[in-house]
Amino acid sequence: MSPAGARPSRESVLDAFAVESEPGRSTLERYLRLYPEYAGELIDLSRELSREACDDAAPLPGADQALIDTAWSQYAAASPAAAADPFAALTVDDWRAVARGLDVPRQVVTALRERRVSLVSIPRRFLQRFAEAARSSVAQLEASWGPGQLAEARSYKADSKPTAGEQVSFEQVLIDAGVPAEKRAQLLAETD
Repeated sequence: MSPAGARPSRESVLDAFAVESEPGRSTLERYLRLYPEYAGELIDLSRELSREACDDAAPLPGADQALIDTAWSQYAAASPAAAADPFAALTVDDWRAVARGLDVPRQVVTALRERRVSLVSIPRRFLQRFAEAARSSVAQLEASWGPGQLAEARSYKADSKPTAGEQVSFEQVLIDAGVPAEKRAQLLAETD
């Protein structure tokens, strides 16, 4: 509540007017006398509340419906389709198998799954092996690696919504995961 003697806020006045049992002309005039600073908003709200709802249950004529359907089809065809997540069907056990198959710590696979790794920093040979292990193709991985796909794979319980951090290089992920230098060099090599 506002302190004694303080003017109520615009929202408070409009809320009070909206719940009046008799929102007719006399109520509007009373509110206009009491709160002239909100006259425009009160008049707009009064008009909105007195407007009759349109319950037009009649179906559209066939020609109009056909125009709407055609326009919607054109819009749907013009909208870029979202890339399907190639990892959506993989289970926790599948991800463990991917890590074993690639001979990398699960931390590396998790970073790849969450797209925290810069795609251009991943050697092509490793990317092909990763795609095969994840039952996908390199093209599907590349299409799904867009900026909108970052860190959507996990759920969090926090005071604020999690944000996707900067992508890091594949080499940095390997270093952070504690992969030995000789193993890193082998994984980062373009050829076998």
